[in-house]
Amino acid sequence: MAAAAPALKHWRTTLERVEKFVSPLYFTDCNLRGRLFGDSCPVAELSSFLTPERLPYQEAVQQDFRPAQVGDSFGPTWWTCWFRVELTIPEAWVGQEVHLRWESDGEGLVWRDGEPVQGLTKEGEKTSYILTDKLGEKDPRSLTLYVEVACNGLLGAGKGSMIAAPDPEKMFQVSRAELAVFHRDVYKLLVDLELLLGIAKAQQLEWVRSHYPGLHARLQEFACRGQFVPVGGTWVEMDGNLPSGESMVRQFLQGQNFFRQEFGKMCSEFWLPDTFGYSAQLPQIMRSCGIKRFLTQKLSWNLVNSFPHHTFFWEGLDGSQVLAHFPPGDSYGMQGSVEEVLKTVAKNRDKGRTNHSAFLFGFGDGGGGPTQTMVDRLKRLCNTDGLPRVQLSSPEQLFSALEGHSGQLCTWVGELFLELHNGTYTTHAQIKKGNRECERILHDVELLSSLALARSAQFLYPAALLQDLWRLLLLTQFHDVVTGSCIQLVAEEAMCHYEDIRSHGNTLLSAAAAALCAGEPGPEGLLIVNTLPWKRTEVLALPRPGGAHCLALVTVPGMGYAPAPAPTSPQPLLPQQPVFVVQETDGSVTLDNGILRVRLDPTGRLTSLVLVASGREAIAEGAVGNQFVLFDDVPLYWDAWDIMDYHLETRKPVLGQAGTLAVGTEGGVRGSAWFLLQISPNSRLSQEVVLDVGCPYVRFHTEVHWHEAHKFLKVEFPARVRSPQATYEVQFGHLQRPTHYNTSWDWARFEVWAHRWMDLSEHGFGLALLNDCKYGASVRGNVLSLSLLRAPKSPDATVDMGRHEFTYALMPHKGSFQDAGVIPAAYSLNFPLLALPAPGPAPAAAWSAFSVSSPAVVLETVKQAETSPQGRTLLLRLYEAHGSHSDCWLHTSLPVQEAVLCDFLERRDPAGPLLLRDNRLKLAFTPFQVQSLLLVLQPPPN
Repeated sequence: MAAAAPALKHWRTTLERVEKFVSPLYFTDCNLRGRLFGDSCPVAELSSFLTPERLPYQEAVQQDFRPAQVGDSFGPTWWTCWFRVELTIPEAWVGQEVHLRWESDGEGLVWRDGEPVQGLTKEGEKTSYILTDKLGEKDPRSLTLYVEVACNGLLGAGKGSMIAAPDPEKMFQVSRAELAVFHRDVYKLLVDLELLLGIAKAQQLEWVRSHYPGLHARLQEFACRGQFVPVGGTWVEMDGNLPSGESMVRQFLQGQNFFRQEFGKMCSEFWLPDTFGYSAQLPQIMRSCGIKRFLTQKLSWNLVNSFPHHTFFWEGLDGSQVLAHFPPGDSYGMQGSVEEVLKTVAKNRDKGRTNHSAFLFGFGDGGGGPTQTMVDRLKRLCNTDGLPRVQLSSPEQLFSALEGHSGQLCTWVGELFLELHNGTYTTHAQIKKGNRECERILHDVELLSSLALARSAQFLYPAALLQDLWRLLLLTQFHDVVTGSCIQLVAEEAMCHYEDIRSHGNTLLSAAAAALCAGEPGPEGLLIVNTLPWKRTEVLALPRPGGAHCLALVTVPGMGYAPAPAPTSPQPLLPQQPVFVVQETDGSVTLDNGILRVRLDPTGRLTSLVLVASGREAIAEGAVGNQFVLFDDVPLYWDAWDIMDYHLETRKPVLGQAGTLAVGTEGGVRGSAWFLLQISPNSRLSQEVVLDVGCPYVRFHTEVHWHEAHKFLKVEFPARVRSPQATYEVQFGHLQRPTHYNTSWDWARFEVWAHRWMDLSEHGFGLALLNDCKYGASVRGNVLSLSLLRAPKSPDATVDMGRHEFTYALMPHKGSFQDAGVIPAAYSLNFPLLALPAPGPAPAAAWSAFSVSSPAVVLETVKQAETSPQGRTLLLRLYEAHGSHSDCWLHTSLPVQEAVLCDFLERRDPAGPLLLRDNRLKLAFTPFQVQSLLLVLQPPPN
């Protein structure tokens, strides 16, 4: 009984307070919420200023505020209304707690003395702000506050439905603005009674630092005292599927460095409550960024299958493990009720293995955080008879407790696939394209800038600007931006960020090319640059005087350059068979480069794709490829987020008109055919099918003018291949997913995500589908399907409307996709050779900076190291791409004086330098392992 004494004493006190409101036998007044506030009075003066822009505080308060009153409407959607609130507290309220009660549509922020002090939102029950907890006789009773109100709700501005378009003319209203005395005793009683009745039944910190320096300074103080715990580990709460492997590394690199700089320590937990799936490479990336613990919540949203664990070890693609916790309460926005606490205990699927779990409380989606009511409820649950014990603690304390009982935990291997929000792989194609393009641009800029740094004493690596550009890209990889599930304003801002990256990136590429050319002999002209680590021979359109272009077959070594052929140079003899193009009398067209023979019917559909050397047909018998199909796409709940499986029942092939197919380029180094296709009365498509000399894949350059509502466009390729598994590229590797629907787990993956390629293979032969900016995909039976465009209307009614350009490619191959070169082919499609103008004499000979001896190992990244004395240290990132143990030699022509392994945060391996012989390093890889390497360069010659 001793242990129960504190709880009993507390409830006796509660019952004494109850006596004010109850008779000996029953409650006479249960409306305690109605008694929370006592005397009230209107604000002394209310005025407002409306703007379509997002103004900083100092600028906003200088605007022309006009008189306003409760009941006034303001708007429209996406505007911001600033209210100036003049307050005079009555003298009779001395000694009492006084609140500003404010209720309005939209999300609000209270400003006091030039600092943001509290959010206000009706959805989050945050409708009052404490002016003083006890008004003193000498306290000032007149003051001025500002309330900044955004003209939108918690999840946008829809017309009452998550699949309805936003209402651009929606108006908002202030329904309450008054001062009131707050009865703290009634509030405490209310919290207690709720519990008794229950028994009976992340970039954000950078914005804070930039825009709210006073608040940021307070956060730093709280962090030093342990009252504010930075969690996350990444720059933003990123999407877990779509960013590239290197982008994910940079999320952690920028995030961890920021936490260390601002708060004196890094995160030991990866905190990612809300995202739309989790890549199988995340455990390895986490571990190499100093993180071995992981918390998420979104898997509770699975549409079909309940995830079988709440605390478990998660094993990634390479075998790396992290301790993962998935709070049993199935929410990251709990409010501290008894029911929620009991649910957290009852639903824990790992009871017996561990008896600790997290309880995530607060208004997470709106950013409002916890209310005082939630905190007070949970304090009462610390030691209440008949209820689980609740402790307010840090993530460190939670995971330490979990680790103490981890001996019996189960292990989950591979990706954590979310069986919902699968529309986010396709929604907002322009954002997807911008993301892929900007990842490529930053890769290319870093490589060329590194090479220029190594070869020129005068070149200054643009570290600060590159960090800014990376942070812009990382910002757009927030899980509701790159996924396309954002409002129109955010999408427009993301597109502006992509344009900034493109513009600055092109300038930086030109500067690096100029530095590489400096001092080299040769004629003035173009520099052909290959930013991939293997030699490439490809057809390239070279600019000529007067704005014309000509096609040339060029060969460029890995991660190096070659001079462009002079405009007057004759075309050299082709090392392979030239491309032949023949149009038959029935309108069909055949393209043949000696590697592939491609046959298109008169409407542009693919009737045959033959691997010439073996005569093997890749298209299924009696079927056609390059078949565009249209589906009805009306999800149950979340328009931009979801695709329902029942959309497959509405499949409608888009049929073209015979006679629209025509020959484009007539052969030689390139052959092509093109056609037009009317998708619907409102939407049309044009496509050029291209086959280059020596190229192992056929490309489909596509332009779509898309004006649909709740439609879904895909392209299908039925393959003459039988396999129960298809392979999809993910970050730094690939994985298999079933092509059948044997179980509910298989069926739930009717739409999946992939990066640059997917492949369906049987023994000895396969068919790969490559792309340059798409992510949604599926292989059902023998049909490879690439998702192209959607048309949701909420939260952005304009999403995907308009013109789109993209390219996909088809590659039949002998043997495995690894041996056939599908991976480098997909890289080549995504990283075209660069033809950069040489401001002075271009080098007369080809040059290569790096090469790797094994085709299984990809040199993914070359950049300046983060902490580099005089900037003379490079960071290289390589990974094993085939899924095999592999030894390889890394060769460089750069002046390297020391090489040492490091982690993803670029901290040196304590084992010390590697053996460097004749500018070669020997490296050993396990399947899908990613390794980072620091190369210290010798000082450049004067």
